[in-house]
Amino acid sequence: MVFGAASWNTMIQVERFPPPAPASVFPPAWHETVGSSGAGKAMNLARLGVDVTLRCLLGDDEAGHRVRDGLGAAGVTVDAVVDPTGTGRHVNLMDAAGDRMSFLLHTGDPSIRFDDDRSVDLVGAADHVLVAIADQGRPVMEIARRLGRTTWTDLHATDGEREWERDFHRADRVFFSSERLEDPRPFMERLRSAGRKLVVATRGAAGAIALTGDRRWHEVPAEPVDRIVDTNGAGDAFLAGVLYGELHDMPIESSLRIGARVAALAVQSPELASPELNPAAVADLLSG
Repeated sequence: MVFGAASWNTMIQVERFPPPAPASVFPPAWHETVGSSGAGKAMNLARLGVDVTLRCLLGDDEAGHRVRDGLGAAGVTVDAVVDPTGTGRHVNLMDAAGDRMSFLLHTGDPSIRFDDDRSVDLVGAADHVLVAIADQGRPVMEIARRLGRTTWTDLHATDGEREWERDFHRADRVFFSSERLEDPRPFMERLRSAGRKLVVATRGAAGAIALTGDRRWHEVPAEPVDRIVDTNGAGDAFLAGVLYGELHDMPIESSLRIGARVAALAVQSPELASPELNPAAVADLLSG
């Protein structure tokens, strides 16, 4: 069960980010597609054959219908809350190095929370619950704790000190990008000491490091790729791969390698979840 955002995004490829000056920019490519990290995690899990439902905000509008179609095509069951303000819309500039600049045109109704009876039922029916760091998902953390469900979250590019994300530090398994931390290990140790069962820091081309609840450190390199098409969603793909490994009772070392494989496929695709992703794509890591 994933509680998070889904949006309709315009993705614009540029050689480099434009300078802060008036200019006409002719991008080499652009396209529209499903976006946001709730959708990214759900789509990667679904392509791996996991039975996954995404609860998100969607407007009753053209963008919302496109998002539903895209999620459905990937195999995601959509359980949406109708957002009267409309579906989320983002414009992302992606440069040749894979860096992103996001314009969040609309992020949905900030007053909506996933605290209704339907959310309780969905949590109760799930084995694992992924909660995005958004205000609507805050109540899900307490619901899952009360029902004894395993929780996962992704803090993205945290500095480890943001007060508004502290509720999500209580997830059983915490992932984040280390790009804002020179050394992520002290933050990881702090989370482990607070009771987290798994803490993972992704480091882009440098791979990822993980700390388990029994104080064991692990490191996995990034899988080499021929060409980076779009790094958008790589962290979502990595988390999905690690969860997939856990669902198959794999040791953490193998689960991390699966995460690296799924992330490598994601960065070679213009979509959040590569169309080439399926259980066969990671079968050798399950048997190895």
